[in-house]
Amino acid sequence: MTSMKVAFIGLGNMGAPMAENLIKAGFEVTVYDLVESAMQTLEQAGARRASSASEAARGVEVVISMLPAGAHVRSLYLGGDAPGLLDALDGKPLLIDASTIAPDDARTVAEAAAARGLSYLDAPVSGGVGGARAGTLTFIVGGSAEAYVQARPLLEAMGKNIFHAGASGAGQVAKLCNNMLLGILMSGTAEALALGVGNGLDPAVLSEIMKQSSGGNWALNVYNPWPGVMEQTPASNGYQGGFLVDLMGKDLGLATTLALESRAAIPMGAQARNLYALHASQGNGRLDFSSIQRFYRAGDSDADREGDDKG
Repeated sequence: MTSMKVAFIGLGNMGAPMAENLIKAGFEVTVYDLVESAMQTLEQAGARRASSASEAARGVEVVISMLPAGAHVRSLYLGGDAPGLLDALDGKPLLIDASTIAPDDARTVAEAAAARGLSYLDAPVSGGVGGARAGTLTFIVGGSAEAYVQARPLLEAMGKNIFHAGASGAGQVAKLCNNMLLGILMSGTAEALALGVGNGLDPAVLSEIMKQSSGGNWALNVYNPWPGVMEQTPASNGYQGGFLVDLMGKDLGLATTLALESRAAIPMGAQARNLYALHASQGNGRLDFSSIQRFYRAGDSDADREGDDKG
């Protein structure tokens, strides 16, 4: 057990269970979020509640943030109309941002932190809400080797697989590559399942065949997009929870921007981005990203789909 003092800023679907796992591991956690009820839940789990991000970070050894987008990360650390956290710290805590943002945003914050004698790591995660709750997330870290070693005990309290991808921004590059591939795999899996079912196959049987064959992939193994094939997946719960279509769209957009900046060709990644953008525009942005299955089932009646969603 450890008595290390940690500030955790951002208690959304991912951040809240991550902070709770730090509490369970014995860290002294102070939390801050704009949503009062989120802080109350963590307070009941043993955290101390702060009235601002700067108050949460007062006197701590580590600051961890988990925020929706790069604009929120820049605002937190660099400020805007008001001073940012980098200018409000009363010590030199290690800074770890677990958000998924543009690599350039991560590098900008890292450079500003370094100018103040602070170490900053970009440490985006993979594994979804289920992984956050179970403490089995994958952390993909960018930053100095020294800061990475310092951060490992905290990351291991929240995750199972910890990787040092390279210098500042490298964690974000690797995460965007992973999520681009995830978007491609999920949309391709949904397409194949729709083709098979449309030609008379049972989705569970087809899924098992593909799992054991050369088409096997993560979506088929643990996150099947067809309702009723796997229990405890968003697909079998009306596509509620999990990783939102809007967030997948955000990550695919970041991957597209990265590709434009580096003149990389990503024809399949671009197609996946377009599919998710269209899916979101049809009112599905707050559903789990496996709901792309519905895009390929446009000819089904609502009654058919609702019946499937109930398993």
